[in-house]
Amino acid sequence: MREGMNTGGRRAARRRGRGRLSGTAAVGLAALLGGALAAAGPAGTAQAAPQAPAPAADCSAASRIEQKLAGGTTWRMCWHYESKAGLVLDKVTYQPKGEARPIQVLTTAKLGQIHVPYDDGKNEFDDLTSYGFGEGVQNLSPQECPGGTLKKVKLPHAAAVNGLCTTTRARGHAYRAAADEGTKVWSAQGKDLLVYGVNKVGWYEYITEWRFSDDGTISTQVGATGNLSPFDYDAGDGRGWPVGRGAKAYATSHSHNIFWRLNFGLDGAPSKVQQFDATTTERGRRTPTTKTRRTDVTRELAGNNAAQRWWRVVSTRGKNQDGHARSYEIVPGHTNKYPGRPYTRRDVYFTEYDACQQFASHNRNCGGTSVDKWVNGQRLKHPVTWVNVGFHHVARDEDQTPMPVHWQGFQLAPRDVTAMNPLTPADLAAQNGQPVFP
Repeated sequence: MREGMNTGGRRAARRRGRGRLSGTAAVGLAALLGGALAAAGPAGTAQAAPQAPAPAADCSAASRIEQKLAGGTTWRMCWHYESKAGLVLDKVTYQPKGEARPIQVLTTAKLGQIHVPYDDGKNEFDDLTSYGFGEGVQNLSPQECPGGTLKKVKLPHAAAVNGLCTTTRARGHAYRAAADEGTKVWSAQGKDLLVYGVNKVGWYEYITEWRFSDDGTISTQVGATGNLSPFDYDAGDGRGWPVGRGAKAYATSHSHNIFWRLNFGLDGAPSKVQQFDATTTERGRRTPTTKTRRTDVTRELAGNNAAQRWWRVVSTRGKNQDGHARSYEIVPGHTNKYPGRPYTRRDVYFTEYDACQQFASHNRNCGGTSVDKWVNGQRLKHPVTWVNVGFHHVARDEDQTPMPVHWQGFQLAPRDVTAMNPLTPADLAAQNGQPVFP
């Protein structure tokens, strides 16, 4: 899988006016499941064709991340750092318990832009490409990486800093299931690999976070913190909010439109894209009925979320032990869509791979400077996924100071990557397909 890298760029001058600083059932079930349930694969399922092994994380020890979580899942990846985009993850693989080899998921994953327009129309910023986001990497203290490992980030013309933390975090229940009378409960707590760093742009500080869960889910979000800009207290009512004593100083409202760029490489090959739309129109015997329609996305697409719409990126090579194509579903987080620029009016873009196209806006010399310009009907042979999540920041008294972190992001949920929940306990391992209870 190929991937372009953009490591150039100089530190941009800081701008002054920018704001950043059942019991019997359980017994019967256990008897039913006994012994034979320890078999290696689900009974009566089709075996997947042999797959080429996913490439190992063939990078230096300093650039390698590998973590086996308590549930038996191992995540592996490489990382590097770019002067504009900051943290870039490469060759991300997922190996749940019971899989003989790693499953490649992503070729690269990184931020694609942080676009910040102010409500009074006076300022607009593109933090990655114009304002030194990557070069604002912060030196993390050991207290900021509890129980984890700090990794050195070295940019040209700057001293190395502890710019990346890898650690693990509990996330609460991974699952819970009780027998009919509650005499047997299956329950487990989930664990995540957490990878993050902090970048300072003006008064704002951005926490870029990636979570890799033991059930195969990938979650990514950016948290904005730091301080409100002291130079942006000149808005009026409707374009700002009174912060401080009385109603004299209105902190200017603004948006954070954050893009992620994802180059999937499921099972080591270019993937394909599918869109699903559900329609509820007919009345059944008791309730209205709903039908879901699948559309293969064969050409570049600029799409918006809808009440019953979702997308998945599908492997063209690998299948799980049930014979189903592996895929990851894009699960959007809450968003405030900004209508002020053409490229921020869509929630997701699928574009044909082009090494030049690295940033969602202010991307120079790529047949158009923003992602919306690249969607021109070209056939998708190697799709790149762009996800846009917005946050409209209307300041409040509690934002001073320092500002509580406000988060925006999304998830990539595994869909048919494994034949069953990779955390399924041993005495439920035969319950693949329609459950069989006594």
